[in-house]
Amino acid sequence: MKQADAIDALAALAQPSRLDAFRLLVQVGPQGLPALEISRRLGTKPSTLSGHLAILKRAGVLTSTRHQREIHYAANLASVNALVQFLLADCCGGQFENCSEIVALLEKPAQS
Repeated sequence: MKQADAIDALAALAQPSRLDAFRLLVQVGPQGLPALEISRRLGTKPSTLSGHLAILKRAGVLTSTRHQREIHYAANLASVNALVQFLLADCCGGQFENCSEIVALLEKPAQS
């Protein structure tokens, strides 16, 4: 990932409503949710959420697909993986024992 792309992604996530929407879609997984369902679950106005989702999509952290009149959004997990790799590249100068908490988090099995 290029630095400019990482900055765009981090800037898009640096707002409470957008971060909430992103975290919800990461929890839901690859199938994503329709925009109105995201709005309902987060308790936000659809018109306000629409702008936030557009910013996240432009930054590459969300994808969208149209299903008739609905737009489904999902976390772009490949982009998220690239962002995490960018952030952790050369972590601790190769001294991974200093990054044990991060590694443990990444190795943690998915919770049901």
